[in-house]
Amino acid sequence: MNYEQLLTAADQEGLLVKEQPLTGHDGLIRGRRIAIRKDIETQAEKSCVLAEEIGHYRTSSGNILDQSKVENRKQEYRARLYGYNLKIGLIGLIRAYEARCRNRYEMAEYLDVTEEYLEEAIDCYKTKYGLYASVDNYIIYFEPFAVIHMITLPD
Repeated sequence: MNYEQLLTAADQEGLLVKEQPLTGHDGLIRGRRIAIRKDIETQAEKSCVLAEEIGHYRTSSGNILDQSKVENRKQEYRARLYGYNLKIGLIGLIRAYEARCRNRYEMAEYLDVTEEYLEEAIDCYKTKYGLYASVDNYIIYFEPFAVIHMITLPD
């Protein structure tokens, strides 16, 4: 999903998204209101931030800004995973492979995310699934970086 699509999805969930002159954070959510830092340079970056804030709406409760607390870190992880799945997901990695993306830059461009966000998502998936995950006829190896193989079954 690109930034415009995420804005539409947020609106359909009753969320109000506004770009604001934030300092210290790229995005914040309070209730059903999401603020995105106004001077974020690219739409891809904004979409990554918005995906995570939607993840916070769906998975978090209360003020979790104090990351020294274990419960707050767990909520942050769940929100980020939700955002990664919204923006990328295992199927998105497979689509990038099918589109013949050959490196991180091409994958990030294809998925409309930053390279940093893509790397963080891969690390998160590696933590969740281990060294690899299988989806349909594909195996996604998270190390080395997102190597995808199609499984051909004998006739």
